[in-house]
Amino acid sequence: MEADIVNDAELTAIAFDEAPLGLVLTENRRIRTLNNRFAEMTGFQKHELIGRSFALFYASHAEFERVREIGFSALRETGRYTDQRLLRRKDGSHIWCRFRARSLDRDHLLARLVMSFAQVFDQPGNVSLTAREKDVLAGLRRGLTSKAIARELALSHRTIEDVRARLLKRLSVSNTAELLAKVSLLD
Repeated sequence: MEADIVNDAELTAIAFDEAPLGLVLTENRRIRTLNNRFAEMTGFQKHELIGRSFALFYASHAEFERVREIGFSALRETGRYTDQRLLRRKDGSHIWCRFRARSLDRDHLLARLVMSFAQVFDQPGNVSLTAREKDVLAGLRRGLTSKAIARELALSHRTIEDVRARLLKRLSVSNTAELLAKVSLLD
């Protein structure tokens, strides 16, 4: 293809399709368009995803709704949201992605959303958690504070904070929401 016969619209389409990140445009949580990298990351053909609900990439509908709620307040405030999350591939395996979203309609946040996905690594595999780590995670999943978890487990608040800090470091996440998303499929 000759550079001088490619117009701006064609260059934009090529840049979108060949971007090194997975890019998706959704309308009301359904895929309107996607680029080659996103299809490659997920193991689907592009035509298999057009019109499909994004729920396809989560283990359950409940998880799909829970993940929506995590970022919705940030989207409401700024029109943007960033986190890290597991994304289910066509073959059932998972990849860990850095996720970014921007709403194109501030009045109807999910009407049109542009999303990018940068693969961090494959599913964390056989990460084994200690009984104490599982207890702390169970409390975090129920929305308890470190102090409440400490009271429930008859431990010090500092012990709970130490366990949480170890989990954050071990699983390479920066906050509790990312931690809970990452371990959601490990149990």
